[in-house]
Parts: sequence; C-alpha cells; structure tokens
Amino acid sequence: MTSGLLRPRESTGTIVNMNRSAMSIPTTFTYANQTVNRLGYGAMRITGRGVWGSPPDREECLAVLRRAVELGVDFIDTADSYGPYVSEELIAQALHPYGNVKIATKAGFLRTGPNVWVPCGRPDYLRQECEMSLRRLGQDSLDLFQLHRIDPTVPREEQFGLLKALLDEGKVQAVGLSEVSVAEIKDAQRVVTISTVQNRYNLSDRRSDDVLDYCEQQGIGFIPWFPIAAGELAREGGPLHAAATAQGITMAQLSLAWLLRRSPVMMPIPGTSKVAHLEENLGAADVTFDDATFAAISAIGV
Repeated sequence: MTSGLLRPRESTGTIVNMNRSAMSIPTTFTYANQTVNRLGYGAMRITGRGVWGSPPDREECLAVLRRAVELGVDFIDTADSYGPYVSEELIAQALHPYGNVKIATKAGFLRTGPNVWVPCGRPDYLRQECEMSLRRLGQDSLDLFQLHRIDPTVPREEQFGLLKALLDEGKVQAVGLSEVSVAEIKDAQRVVTISTVQNRYNLSDRRSDDVLDYCEQQGIGFIPWFPIAAGELAREGGPLHAAATAQGITMAQLSLAWLLRRSPVMMPIPGTSKVAHLEENLGAADVTFDDATFAAISAIGV
C-alpha cells in the first residue's frame, strides 16, 4: 500500500474490470461544506472487549489511526460510548491537530458495562456529551455530531430540537442520525438539516435499501456500519467468497468496493485495530467492477 491510497491521482493499486461508467463514480462526498474521501475509518474497534475500556494494544491502535490518515483517510467515525470515551481520546492523542481530517462523533447511549447499550436522548444529556466530546477531541466545534439512537422514552422533537440548537450555536458543524427509518428522517428534517444517516448495511444485509435510496434523493451521506458482508453468503466457499476469489481480492475488499459502487452518497467506515487489516480494507479504494460484474454480485442472495 502507498501513501495517499484513497486519492485517485496518487493511487497505484490494481483496478479490476474498469470501464467508463465505473470510473464516473465520485471518490468524495460533500456534506455541510465538508468534502471527504468516501472510504473512511470507523473507530469502534480501538477499545477493549465489548467496546469497553482500553484496547489490548494501545500503541497498535494509535498506529492504525496515523496510518489511516497517511493512506488518505480524512473521515473518521467515533462515539462517546466507544470505551466509553476511549476511542475519542485515542483519536485526539494520535491525530490532533486534525488538519483536513474530519471527525464524526455520536451521543445517545449510556454505557453501564461491556456490550451494554442503553438509549438516552434527554436533551441535557446530549448537550453534556457534546461538550465533553469537544473537550476530549480538542475542538471548538464538532465536524459532525450524530444522534446514536432515537430514545423512545423522550419526545423525538426534543431530541431533534437539541441537535438544531447545537448547530445554531456553532457547537457542531453538521448533524446526523443513526439507525432510523425514512419516516424518522423526514420527522427530523422538519426540525433540523440532516447531513448524514448511519444504518447497518452491507451486501448480505440490505434492509435499509429504502433509507439509502431516500438519502441519495436528498443528498444525505449514508454511512453503513457493519459494512463487511457476513453470514451464510459470505462464508468460505459461499457465493460472495467465490466472487471475491474470482476477482483476486479479499472478501472485505469485495464488500467495500460494492458499497462504493452502490451509491455516490455511500460512506463506508470499516474498522479494525490492526494496521495490516486496515491496509487490506483500504485496498478496496483501488477496486472497481464493470457493470456486468457489479450486477452479478448485487444479485447474490436477492
């Protein structure tokens, strides 16, 4: 892998079945006047087991963050609940000052133990967590602040209203939502401009197709968490694994390249705590499919 991997003018990676229509796919996306490479990095994995506490190898995680930026990543997704706090603290240690790198964070979960996630959308809590993320990340204004979950016990208008207040006050530059339906996005849009939506989505789990299509219509960035295909379709010897082998790429690269081709608003954020795995994932930026190959891969499991 070479420095600047995600920047087409510098890339030296192998291109698979390139054609004109594939080459017309944009490599960047702009939200709230922030333009970033569409293939980013998700920083949930740089924590302990159960997304709780410090990672087993702190120095390796710091190296992952720095290597990601070296390879052209300029969009990093994190959350106050990752650790909690650990992910944001490592990002600040490794990368502050951030230059052109945009840090997207989230709030909306209480953490009371490993693998325990309790939605909390009280406006006072969300404001507190925004302030604490500003402190941990060393920023005057957050690049992107996402509501991690809509709390069903708090009127959603209050949660959306708090996002608008933070935006109006300049505490954040853009706001997003996570794990939402089209109807919920529309409800939020009546209160505040939504720049991104983060839902679970990958080749083997496309239940958010309608949300993705709506985001594309609205020019909203779609951040697929859990972007690598899993399950029966992706098992060794399964149809997706066979397709990756036929292309001479890894399962992860197939998954990510397919996402990048699926929609121009797609912003995958594969995560890892290992430099070698990071470099493998980012190799997907140099993979593209002709129309027939893309259609064949898309048809698997449908």
